[in-house]
Amino acid sequence: MRDLTTLPKAHLHLHFTGSMRVSTLADLARELGLRLPANLTDTTALQVPANERGWFRFQRAYDAARKVVRSEEAMRRIVREAAADDAAEGSRRLELQIDPTSYAPFVGGITPALEIVLDEATEASKATGVEVAIIVAASRIKHPLDARVLARLAAKHAGNGPGQVIGFGLSNDERRGVTSQWSAAFNIARRAGLASVPHAGELLGPDHIREVVTHLRPTRLGHGVRAAEDSDLLARIVGAGIALEVCPTSNVQLGVYTAPEEVPLRRLSDAGAQIALSADDPLLFLSRLTDQYEIAREQGFSDAELASFAKDSITASMATIESKQRWLREVDEWLAEPAEVVA
Repeated sequence: MRDLTTLPKAHLHLHFTGSMRVSTLADLARELGLRLPANLTDTTALQVPANERGWFRFQRAYDAARKVVRSEEAMRRIVREAAADDAAEGSRRLELQIDPTSYAPFVGGITPALEIVLDEATEASKATGVEVAIIVAASRIKHPLDARVLARLAAKHAGNGPGQVIGFGLSNDERRGVTSQWSAAFNIARRAGLASVPHAGELLGPDHIREVVTHLRPTRLGHGVRAAEDSDLLARIVGAGIALEVCPTSNVQLGVYTAPEEVPLRRLSDAGAQIALSADDPLLFLSRLTDQYEIAREQGFSDAELASFAKDSITASMATIESKQRWLREVDEWLAEPAEVVA
């Protein structure tokens, strides 16, 4: 068994506020004189049922955490620490997702909010060696016209390097809104060369995934795990080269599956799906990137198969070909190392 923290990998599904350290959340709340809900600072991961009441509880906790992010320095700290935490887990590339409208009131608007994050992503990349790029995400609980504004802003900062916007997403409760109404925003982003990375296939099943694939033409699917329920759909996703950002802990904590061993990693893998294991919201779920690889290992995946997942995450990233080739060689070097003998 090889050390999974040293396995080179990319982290493709991590939310800005959800990436925050619990200690940082507590620090920021104390500075502002804010009282936090006990479930945000205890040592128990949030767990809710997969229904609208459960999502409300999740969203309420997330919103409470977001209330402490009220300054440029707080935003910079989150990016800086997210990069450092990824570096400690062998991540070579972090594509961090943010809706800048959530922080705009405290820093002068959505443009400064995004530019603060991009600037700190550049600095954090230099400091940690992890390439930090940004995904701008619209929200299903807001009007689709707002998404067009965000898409135009994202397009102005499009690129594939550290400190640039590499994709456009759509997050929040999958049950909200009509998917086709966001297609115009995704078209704006796509014309600028941005990857399409909407959420789909966690709270809702194959029918919803089909809607997202049809109307938003994804490069990757945020989650997508429930494609395993429909072999024809899964084959279509694999054939189209759409990668899946699979977040096993999130799937369990949000009640989609009752235990980690139920997450259908084997079914997806056997079908040829490109799987990028990711942590989603470590602040709430108390589970980071390497933990997702540990879950796969506990399901019986060998080190060679885990290395394949790491390669999937790298090839599914929006990094340059040169960076990808270098990291893929590093994965091969990790696999070539002798495994520790476990009695």
